Amino acid sequence: MGKSKEISQDLRKQIVDHHTSGSSLGAISKHLNVPRSSVQRIVRKHKLHGTTQPSYRSGRRCVLSPRDERTLVRNVQINPRTTAKDPVKMLEETGTKVSISTVKQVL
Repeated sequence: MGKSKEISQDLRKQIVDHHTSGSSLGAISKHLNVPRSSVQRIVRKHKLHGTTQPSYRSGRRCVLSPRDERTLVRNVQINPRTTAKDPVKMLEETGTKVSISTVKQVL
């Protein structure tokens, strides 16, 4: 199953505002073009916790952005004799500190 797009904080606020004004979950879903289950989950979270902020996610965060990964792959395709240390130095110049093993996983 692929990643789904996260609902923006502005849209979450609109959902809660509609609910507090008395609209049903189905009506909110149709009006804002959001799945009913998502509306229900956001309203339930607002009732329980008083906030609509997304929850903390488990697991380690990605060090490299998708853009950094594409740049690494492109540079290695241009120069296949590149060692793993060269991309590490390039990323450190841009301010991203990564290990050699991280670069090897991408490549």
